[in-house]
Amino acid sequence: MKIQKRILVFVTRSNWVLLGLITVLGLLLAPFRFALGLILGGLIVTINFHMLYRTLKGALTPPHLSSHHVVIAKYYVRFAVSGFILFWLISKGYVDPLGLILGLSVVVLSILFATLMELKHLIFKEAM
Repeated sequence: MKIQKRILVFVTRSNWVLLGLITVLGLLLAPFRFALGLILGGLIVTINFHMLYRTLKGALTPPHLSSHHVVIAKYYVRFAVSGFILFWLISKGYVDPLGLILGLSVVVLSILFATLMELKHLIFKEAM
C-alpha cells in the first residue's frame, strides 16, 4: 500500500504543479485563447480527478461504504457536466480547442511522471 499512497500523493501534487506551469508558460508564450484553453482544460481535469478521489475514498472507507451504483452515478454526472462545459467553451469560441486538449492532458502527464519515478525507484533499489 505504500507505493500506491506515494503515487497518489505524487499525482495529486504534480497535477497542480503542472497546471501552474502550463498556466505561466501559456500566458507568456501563447495567444490568449490558446492559454485560456490550457488553463481551463487543466482546471477541469484536475478538479474532476480530485472529485473522483473524494468519491472513491468516501465510498471505500468503512464504516460508510457506498453502493457502486452511487459511485457510477456520480461519475456519469461529472462526465456529463464536464462534457457540457467543454462543448460550451468550444462552441462559443472562448478557447482554442488544441489548447483545451493539451490542458486536459495534465492528469495523464502526472500519471506518466509518477510511473517513471516509480520505475526509477525500483530500478535503483534493485541495483543496490
